[in-house]
Amino acid sequence: MVEFLYLNTMEEKQCLECREKVIGRIDKKFCSDYCRNSFNNKVNKESKNLIRNTNNRLRKNYKILCELNSHGKTKVSRRKLFDRGFDFKFMTSIYTTKAGNTYFYVYDQGYLELENEVYLLVKQE
Repeated sequence: MVEFLYLNTMEEKQCLECREKVIGRIDKKFCSDYCRNSFNNKVNKESKNLIRNTNNRLRKNYKILCELNSHGKTKVSRRKLFDRGFDFKFMTSIYTTKAGNTYFYVYDQGYLELENEVYLLVKQE
């Protein structure tokens, strides 16, 4: 006599977002695209906020450098940058010359700290 073990393969699965019944493939986790998107947006919210805020700061810094450096090379005071809302913590790259000068870049707009809180603004060609 042969015995068969029947597993309940028709076990009802619930949507991870709304807890409604999920119909379809056995590995399906959500009842709809809307629920899948909502769930993933909640999961990734913190990292997306960090990225969005960082990009906004970089965009603002870039705009300030472009406005102040319309001719490709100019000098401005730290106060002028600061008054416009420039944040020195946000940059995209750093370049150190052979002479030891360190340029900080926000995309193609760079700045070099000179003496007496004066900065040389440059545009990378």
